[in-house]
Amino acid sequence: MTQLHLGLSLSTKRTRKREFLDEMRQVVPWSRLIALIEPYPKGKTGRPPFPLATKLQIHFMQQWFGLSEPAMEEALYDVPLHREFAGLDGGMTRLPDETTILRFRHLLDAHGIAAQMLRRSWRWSMKY
Repeated sequence: MTQLHLGLSLSTKRTRKREFLDEMRQVVPWSRLIALIEPYPKGKTGRPPFPLATKLQIHFMQQWFGLSEPAMEEALYDVPLHREFAGLDGGMTRLPDETTILRFRHLLDAHGIAAQMLRRSWRWSMKY
């Protein structure tokens, strides 16, 4: 239990957004997508990087909900469900800023990873 929660659950209703994110957590092949990204270079200076899974989940939420990088950063601060989905709810002292989110998108674009993820996800879904 983190200090932010204090053991209080203010929401007992399962919203459509929560249902959607729960389903996406199950159906998106996260480990396969992360394996596509791992070989590419990452920043070597500055603060410790966020886990690839976290950045990938933020990227997907940004696409699903049509958010810009600044809006996605704000959503991470404002919406506990977004932090929870990205794995940032467990006592993290910092959240990714808009530059971190933008740099990750640029990494995906520069190496054609986003297109690969789309193609492979479509093929994986056709198998099931």
